[in-house]
Formats: sequence, C-alpha cells, structure tokens
Amino acid sequence: MFPRSLSDPMKSKLVRSFLAIAVISMISAWAQTSTAATPAGAATSPAATSPAAAAPSTVATGTGSKIGTINIEQAVLGSNEGLRDVEALRKKLEPKNNELKGQGDELDSLQKQLQTQGDKLNEDARAALVKQIETKKKALERAGQDFQEEAQNQEKELFQRILQKMAPVIVKHATDAGFAMIVDTSNPWPQSPVLWADVEKLDITKAVVDIYNTQSGIAAPAASGAAATKPSSPKPAAPKPATPKPTEPPK
Repeated sequence: MFPRSLSDPMKSKLVRSFLAIAVISMISAWAQTSTAATPAGAATSPAATSPAAAAPSTVATGTGSKIGTINIEQAVLGSNEGLRDVEALRKKLEPKNNELKGQGDELDSLQKQLQTQGDKLNEDARAALVKQIETKKKALERAGQDFQEEAQNQEKELFQRILQKMAPVIVKHATDAGFAMIVDTSNPWPQSPVLWADVEKLDITKAVVDIYNTQSGIAAPAASGAAATKPSSPKPAAPKPATPKPTEPPK
C-alpha cells in the first residue's frame, strides 16, 4: 500500500525514467544555451561542433578536462526547497493515505473474521461475508492505484519544477570549476555507468545545493523528527540528503 511510498526515496521505474528524461533535457538545454552565449570570436573546439557534443553526458561547456559527479536526486530533494515541498506534499496526501490505511485495517478485520468464524456461520452468512470482503478488496485496490498515480504525478511536478531552476546552477558551477563532464550518480552501479568514484574530489552535489539554497533564499526547514533528516517522497521518489559516498565495485 501507499504508506511505504511516503518514505522510500525514488524507487519507481516509471518515475525514474521520467526523471532521467527531465534531467537530460534540462541540463542539455542549459548547456546549449551556455554554448550559444560564447563570444563569436572565441575558439571553438572540434568537440563543440561534432554531433557528440549534444550528448547528455557532455553537459559542461568550459575548457576543463575533469569528470565530475552529481546525485541529482539528492541535489533536488535535499535542497531547502525540496525538503520543504516534499514535506508539504506529504502533509497534503496524509489524509487520503490515512483513509486508505483505515480501509485496509477494516479489510484485514473482515478477513480474520472469516478465518476464525467462517466454519461457524451458516451458508448465507458466510457467502455474504465473502462477498463483502471481495467488494472491499477491489474498491481498496482501485483507490490505492488512483492515489499512487496522483502522488507520483505530483512528485514528478515537484521534482521537475525545482530541477528547472537548478539546471543553470549545475551547468555554471561545473563550467566554472573546469569540469568537462558531469555524471549523475543517483542510481548505484550497475544501474549507473559509474563503477566507482572518489566523490570527495569529484562530486559537486553539496556545492550545487549550497549555491541553490543561497540563490533561492529559502531557509532550511525546522527540525521535526525524521522529516528533518531524510526527505520523504511519494513513490518514486528521491534522495536522502546525505553526504555522497563512492559507488562500490562489485565483490
């Protein structure tokens, strides 16, 4: 059921696919805008004019040669704005979530009643109870699916809205820092092409979040239990705002 989805960060394949497309399109768009802003007299490298230059992995437009990493999920949902908006979304969805949980508890109670008293009921009473259970089960499944879809759509909108504003920050910071490529490490290997990375030297997640927080002017949410230490999000969802760690190679 959905309650678990409010704490599991970005697990849905559907949403991950959407986020991947959103990240690629937004970062690439800003990188291309940055390239277009280059003075006409500036030297143009072969990579800048080749088809490969438009590839999603080549997001920086500077002349650096370093390869950096960023956890897009942590950057977006771990920003002050992300933490604030995810918590607001959780509270918005909480009444419906509790309603579904109550329906689930009621269904469990009826199923236990059937298990413990079924052989003591007459045929009509038992058939009525079975029908009631089946009806409530189907209704709960439909309501749960609708709720899950609504939650995912709202999280996607939240994520895309913040990423749209964060994209130019990522591109500018990567360019200024001399990176020639930034790789997203939101997924661990083997879902990600990154087998291992020394994030202390290469990761720009914290730097981007710090810059974005300053530019947004949004204060960090007040500490309030688990919500203050880990952003919760509807299934998807997205990242724990923790210090990025190297992706471990297979053992």
